[in-house]
Amino acid sequence: MAATAAIILAAGQSKRMKSAHSKVLHEIGGRALVHHVLVACESAGLSPLTVVISPGADDVSAAVHDISGKAILAVQSEPLGTGHAVQAAMPSLEGFDGDLMVLFGDTPLVTLETIEKMKQSRATGADIVVLGFRAADPAAYGRLVLDADGALDRIVEAKDANADELAIDFVNSGVLLGDANTLKNLLAAVTNNNAAGEYYLTDVVRLARVQGLTCRAIECPEDEVIGVNSRADLARAEALLQGRLRTQAMSSGVTLSAPETVFLSADTKIGSDTTIAPHVVFGPGVTVGAGVTIKSFSHLEGATLADEAQVGPYARLRPGAEIGAGARIGNFVEVKKAQIEEGAKVSHLAYIGDARVGAKANIGAGVITCNYDGFDKHFTDIGAGAFVGTNSSLVAPVKIGDGAYIGSGSVITKAVEDDALALTRSEQKQITGWAAKFRARKSKD
Repeated sequence: MAATAAIILAAGQSKRMKSAHSKVLHEIGGRALVHHVLVACESAGLSPLTVVISPGADDVSAAVHDISGKAILAVQSEPLGTGHAVQAAMPSLEGFDGDLMVLFGDTPLVTLETIEKMKQSRATGADIVVLGFRAADPAAYGRLVLDADGALDRIVEAKDANADELAIDFVNSGVLLGDANTLKNLLAAVTNNNAAGEYYLTDVVRLARVQGLTCRAIECPEDEVIGVNSRADLARAEALLQGRLRTQAMSSGVTLSAPETVFLSADTKIGSDTTIAPHVVFGPGVTVGAGVTIKSFSHLEGATLADEAQVGPYARLRPGAEIGAGARIGNFVEVKKAQIEEGAKVSHLAYIGDARVGAKANIGAGVITCNYDGFDKHFTDIGAGAFVGTNSSLVAPVKIGDGAYIGSGSVITKAVEDDALALTRSEQKQITGWAAKFRARKSKD
């Protein structure tokens, strides 16, 4: 099978998104739309990858560079249609001898399986392969017109279609595959003699047929090729992706008791026999081991959870949180850039940031690591088996030794030795009978 390059069209103007940002940078599943497309291309082994952007789209340029250091950027000088956009990318394929797939940066749900299906169709004799779908509402989609033998005869844009063509529900997704040099030659013959005055990529099918080339349409589900042009489209794409991610998780042995309430990121990794209660949100960068329990209303981002850990309810794990095997993070606990080692417990109402909590240590309610002085972050090190009493503040940088005890209500500013007790409470005083005298005095007022 020939090598296959990809051109991803990402020069849209985002007018219907009503946003200052390019629509391809809006996110579903914690990833930019164009990121999803790049991942699909890389998973399918497509290379080189060229992303077409509009002039001055520095945000898209920077994002593509961050996502894929291998992607090449090309600029479409004017918005003159999809055919013109592909032509703008052709110089990046100078000397390339293989196939070319054209995809769209605002169509994020195309699967690896569909890309492979198109490549297989190309390998079995089709000169041009177009991806189509059966539209519930064909509306403004280009119609795929088949000949008597089922081959693709032409693509007719809705604004140029007659009544019979408009009745067709098999429509064009825009995704196309063919020999790179053939497509380059066909595009050179495309004109803008149409209702929009644009250079349509779809015209290559008609021109290919004139040259006696074989064109074929491959069908995929409509949901896979939804294009995002508005906030409503973005929400629909998010819902479709979440359904896909939840199904994948459950198929891999994860229990979701109310799947429709759990939100995953595209890169979320969850081990088997993990149980996730309702209303849990996974931001990007979360890896969960096997046999983990995550209780309701917890939010995780950039965190790693080892096997048999327990989290929540109402817990927040921020980037850099590393929860060890069998460790417990309870309700209203926030962990940021901290290691909670094996078997340690932070059961309720605590903040642990820029810290290490040693194995089997116990952190009481209301404990805070005071890690920020207004300019810099400082580290708190809590030893294995240490016990930090309720409502204590640990002022970093500070070290609590292995097995040490911190008395409740203490403010710790100095290192505590192994197995020592540290406390900073004021001496308690008692005035006998004061309360009765106070009430009696007040009752006379």
